[in-house]
Amino acid sequence: MSLWKRHSYIAYLAVFVGVLGHASTEFFATLSGIGGPELSVWRFLMGSLGLVGIAILFPASRNLIEPLRAHWGRLILLSLLGVTLGYLLFHWSLDFATVPQVATLVTAIPIFVGVINLLINQQKLTTAKIASGICALLGISLLITDGYMAKLAGSADSLVGVMLALGCAAAVAAYSVLVKPLIAQYGALRITALTMAIGSVGLWLVVGLFFDIWVSPARLGGLSTDALVALLVIALWNTTITQFLWIGGLAAVPDITRGSYLFFLKPVIAALLAVLILKQTLTGTQLFAIFVITSSVAMEVLIPKIKDKLAKKRTRAATPSLP
Repeated sequence: MSLWKRHSYIAYLAVFVGVLGHASTEFFATLSGIGGPELSVWRFLMGSLGLVGIAILFPASRNLIEPLRAHWGRLILLSLLGVTLGYLLFHWSLDFATVPQVATLVTAIPIFVGVINLLINQQKLTTAKIASGICALLGISLLITDGYMAKLAGSADSLVGVMLALGCAAAVAAYSVLVKPLIAQYGALRITALTMAIGSVGLWLVVGLFFDIWVSPARLGGLSTDALVALLVIALWNTTITQFLWIGGLAAVPDITRGSYLFFLKPVIAALLAVLILKQTLTGTQLFAIFVITSSVAMEVLIPKIKDKLAKKRTRAATPSLP
């Protein structure tokens, strides 16, 4: 984390790789063939075990008791919000809405991050942030309405799925903003591992009590090989690695709202994955949409550097030269 803070581009790169993991989650979730609520339990039980294992390997993050002793109540609430609630809604939404619907709607996370960060930390939404966000959303709309991503869909539109996906976006965004101070104090690996582990227990209880699905190892015996492989990929890649890079990267970037804007690339990556997996081609409209989205995200990330260079030029120009 200290390296990420000293070199902000590393933190932004970590967030981007985390977005790559998020972009492929819907694919593997569909391939697993497991119902949404149950899949969320498997994903985070296995994924959190991976994170705890990684944390124990490093001396700096090995002491998981210290943050628990000092902030146990806060950690439990954040875990229930960002993991138990957020990802229950995410996987549950896939039972109602289509893959492209969910992939698009959770892309609203950066918008929620900006608003919540404004309310909690009074970090204003600048004109540049608003403009780039609008451009990205317009590009995403073009990408979806052109019909390309709809080829991935397997069910009709559903208002229930849409609302669940939006609820997921709001919960995950709130968690990302609220967890940042704890990550700054104890490190991304420790806090991510703890919140994931606590949240996974919460998921297990909620799904068992309200859906009457008590996840146990015996269930794995009835799954196909493809389903097991998909489940392992979701647990290790889409959860253990992705969550650490996404949450840790957002906590380390100088501007969490700007860093979260990389999430706008999610549907673009999903579309490109569809090209590679489904061997389909992109239309002119789709290529233009991808250009708009990537350009808006690139400008949002590059704006601070451009402003710094212009400010330095103005300072040099205003400084009188010595005779």
